[in-house]
Amino acid sequence: MLLASHYNYWIVIALMMIGLYMVIAQGNLVKKIIGLNIFQTSVFIFYISVGKVDGGSAPILSDGVTLYSNPLPHVLILTAIVVGIATTSLALALIIRIKGAYGSIEERDIQAEEALQERSAQQAAAQTSAGKEQ
Repeated sequence: MLLASHYNYWIVIALMMIGLYMVIAQGNLVKKIIGLNIFQTSVFIFYISVGKVDGGSAPILSDGVTLYSNPLPHVLILTAIVVGIATTSLALALIIRIKGAYGSIEERDIQAEEALQERSAQQAAAQTSAGKEQ
């Protein structure tokens, strides 16, 4: 019965694990961003769950109410949602730039292209230094 009464915490744990798995296991950058957003949502749910007081009312003075809920976690979550949207927008804009530069949004393809560019730069530097020695 105790486990069923705290179902929101189980949802938080499940969402955190799903989001973390997506960030670690996926090679696609867009899927990684989605995983980060799922993880972030689980943190939102956790803070809102912690801020809820059983039997508490909104912090508005009225007769007969002695137990109030703390509004601070809800306000912080509203701010975090705005920051999360901005961060997601920036990440998606960077993914668009990465797609234009490397032709892919798959992490493995980007790393292979980066290694190829590094090797060609090293070869060009070696040829330049060999040309100067002659």
